[in-house]
Amino acid sequence: MSKKTFNPQDWAPSNKLKSPLKNLSNLNNLDKITVQTTPDIEEITKRIESTTTDIAPNYADWRDLGFALADALGESGRNYYHRLSRFYPSYSQNETDKQFDNCLKSHGHGITIKTLYHLAKSAGINISVPNHGNPINPKNHGSDNQSSDNITKSSKSPNPLSGDLGEIGDNGENSIFIPTIPQEVHSNLPDLLKQVISKADSPEDADLLLLGAMTVFSACLPNIYGLYNQCEVYPNLFLFVVAKASAGKGRLSLCRRLVAPIHKHLRELYAIEKEQYETDLQRYATTKNKEDVTKPQEPPLRTLFIPANNSATGLFQLLKENEEKGLIFETEGDTLSQTFKSEHGNYSDGFRKAFHHEPISYNRRKDREFVELAHPQLSALLSGTPKQVLSLIPDSENGLFSRFLFYYINLQPVWKNVFAGNENAPLEYQFDRIASDFQTLFHHLQQQPQRLRFALSTQQQEQFNAYFDSTQQQYHSQFGDSFIGTVRRLGLSTFRISMILTTLRLINLNPLDSLNFLLVCNNTDFNTALTITKALIHHAALIFQQLPTETPEHTPNINPQQRLLQSLPQEFDRKKYLEIAKTLNIPDKTAEKQIERYLQSNLIERISHGNYRK
Repeated sequence: MSKKTFNPQDWAPSNKLKSPLKNLSNLNNLDKITVQTTPDIEEITKRIESTTTDIAPNYADWRDLGFALADALGESGRNYYHRLSRFYPSYSQNETDKQFDNCLKSHGHGITIKTLYHLAKSAGINISVPNHGNPINPKNHGSDNQSSDNITKSSKSPNPLSGDLGEIGDNGENSIFIPTIPQEVHSNLPDLLKQVISKADSPEDADLLLLGAMTVFSACLPNIYGLYNQCEVYPNLFLFVVAKASAGKGRLSLCRRLVAPIHKHLRELYAIEKEQYETDLQRYATTKNKEDVTKPQEPPLRTLFIPANNSATGLFQLLKENEEKGLIFETEGDTLSQTFKSEHGNYSDGFRKAFHHEPISYNRRKDREFVELAHPQLSALLSGTPKQVLSLIPDSENGLFSRFLFYYINLQPVWKNVFAGNENAPLEYQFDRIASDFQTLFHHLQQQPQRLRFALSTQQQEQFNAYFDSTQQQYHSQFGDSFIGTVRRLGLSTFRISMILTTLRLINLNPLDSLNFLLVCNNTDFNTALTITKALIHHAALIFQQLPTETPEHTPNINPQQRLLQSLPQEFDRKKYLEIAKTLNIPDKTAEKQIERYLQSNLIERISHGNYRK
């Protein structure tokens, strides 16, 4: 992010100018606008989001925007600062957080929420809003006169780990801020993925296309493997995109086109083999002396896409006939959940095993044949509504949950310009061109005389282990044992994402014969994979929070210090944590020491003196 670093000295009090607003005469026409009402700010923010406009392209405007939101909303303005900053090409979550921290500390020096309206209007956004009556200042909600528990949903800062999954984003009123993948990774992606996300019309859409593309590509990278926890693993990913109806998840169908030529080639090859088989079978049938000829064998049913609406035996047989490789691509998650509920379709256990490439065995009744898949390599891309997630994954301890990458999309009740970009070739054709380039890489990898082993460098391994060790501790403290599996399998998926990114760069190497069969991850791809993971773990935690717990007492031996962290609200002060500690029979001094330990472990952060956030 190239916006310069905040300098408090730039905003030290001056005798010549007590308020920067005195020089902003063009703000005078905003005096009649009802300001400091969260519904108004939400409405203006939605309009800006619908146009994906960066209303603060330079540092001074961006700093003033932070001052404005901090003055009007206090800590609750942080969510809006992220939402309004993310359209800057080099948006950084960490830098935005640091900037807003500084804005909160510096008290704005006279800059008010009018600056938001000024910046929006200057960027061509309609800033007229209905009159909501008396201004509401969320900073006062925590005062003695009003309990923070009484804050309305519209004025309370959204929490990505709270809320009813079935109600999120119904009308945009309850939409939550859940982080998107930082846009700074876009310029560091392999060329194929850059082409894919260049067709996106919003940050969420870019994430959708990026994750969808990586998932379908993960099923089509032959002769690539790595060693993870001393076991061979392949690039295969499981992705579940969760969104309300009409929220935009239908764009995933474009990702299907990226590997459609490979599927088409396999189907055409099967048609040729099937025709030859039928000819040979007819010749065999007319041969009188069958002792001198061998009965022809029916060819394997070659395919890339494996329908989710399948019997367990049917799924495993298709995998077996396609060299144990396949891709389940379903845009309606309940297709799979309904299949699992059928008498012969419950292959949930095989699905879970396939994620780890564990052996799967089944019996073919037709030929009385016992069949075993040694190393199944299955990828899966599903999308569905929150209710479809609950239908497929009934509780938080179901093993399927931890194997999926989740991405949640808020429903934005804003009409999209359906004619924008119509002067270009249809998106389907543009994705078909990308698919043609990927098909070339697929065939190159397929023809390799020896498999390529992917590996992280020693330094990357250390960084990888440090991050997941810290993350596991953090989420175990918050959610208990049930979330550990998610963190650990997210580690495996991160390794696979690194493998996919690095492999996709091989398209620029010609010929591939120059490789020495050891593919070391470059630092750019490793950092990109880790950055993607840091965003996705918030999405997983959001979905996890909404799933029923099969065994509520899954951490019966939790100690009081752990219960203290779990009992703390998202934001709290010293008085609050001492009150909670008292209910847990924890002495004040012990509670204070524990808070310091939480700070050192990055389980909480200090947002101001005596005030903290989990």
